[in-house]
Amino acid sequence: MKLSCLQENLNRGLSVVGRAVATRTTLPITNNVLIETDKSRLKLVATNLEMAISCWIGAKVEEEGAITVPARLLIEFVNSLPADKIDIALASGTKVLGLQCARFEARISGVDAKDFPPIPKLDEGITAKVEVEALRQGISHVVFAAATEESRPVLTGIDARFSGDTLTLAAADGFRLAVYTLPLAAPVSQETEVIIPARSLAELNRLMGDQEATVDITINPNKSQALFRMKDIELVSQLVQGTFPQYEQLIPQSSSTRAVVDVAEFFRASKTASIFARDGSGIVRLVVTPGGELTPGKLTVSARSEEVGDDVGEIDAMVDGEEAKIAFNGKYLADVLGVLREPQVSLETTNPSSPGVIRPVGVDNYVHVVMPMFVQW
Repeated sequence: MKLSCLQENLNRGLSVVGRAVATRTTLPITNNVLIETDKSRLKLVATNLEMAISCWIGAKVEEEGAITVPARLLIEFVNSLPADKIDIALASGTKVLGLQCARFEARISGVDAKDFPPIPKLDEGITAKVEVEALRQGISHVVFAAATEESRPVLTGIDARFSGDTLTLAAADGFRLAVYTLPLAAPVSQETEVIIPARSLAELNRLMGDQEATVDITINPNKSQALFRMKDIELVSQLVQGTFPQYEQLIPQSSSTRAVVDVAEFFRASKTASIFARDGSGIVRLVVTPGGELTPGKLTVSARSEEVGDDVGEIDAMVDGEEAKIAFNGKYLADVLGVLREPQVSLETTNPSSPGVIRPVGVDNYVHVVMPMFVQW
């Protein structure tokens, strides 16, 4: 193998695939990155067996070839080089990759490319196309609500329902539920539902940072893998097997109190209360008070800790219904309020022991349900 490419391109490509390099693994080669020539480009691949990321960068290829080398070593070395041309060479019959850039030279011992886990090629199955910005919004609105511990594997994934020209993403961890509906760039040929690991979608969200057009999604016929294809990047993820809970029944259909408040003010009040809630099990108390004929209603956000003290914040609210009290985990409030782009949000409650519902005002494609915490009022 013999080729040359720009340091900034190689550095960018390695930073893309580096996120998929295995950290704790029983298969040492997954600590490596695969470097191979692909027509007139350089292809970089990394996998942790749950997901694999491939990235193509422009290169001047003189001789074809492939090798795998330790990812961390290569990433750190290339990152430290000056912005110049890098010459990469692998002498035939050897496993040592030579790199030369300006006045720097390195030789890295590698492992044969044939030993690298095969990356699935998804050529057939259900296909869909999504605008990058729409998908980015969808993922960021739900990904934080997925479970992180593995006790119920289906909850560590995000339920993706492709139907007609919409994609509905849902995540739940037993304490909260987030559901976001976004348009597809083209209708799907058949309705399908899969569970995509939240980690894979979080990674996809980062990869879409500088992408502009659309993301092509392919789900293989037996629903075990999904491929996300962008301009020079592909991400293949294993899918979570199992049945996602029927979440529609968990969304309350009515409420006795609805308060509409400013998102930024609510977010600030929740963050401030969370400082005091840290020592008090994270409990943030909300009291909705209807207004009079001339006075606006208000939402009082408070937290108290026996050892530290307490804090109270008030924000104006347009209130429909009666006075209401409810308590939430402050982190859950901050998580959802932090992703909303709309200026106003509504909080719907029925009683202190029923779930609260948070919806952005003016759009109907997002709903967030939070289980209350039981407190002495």
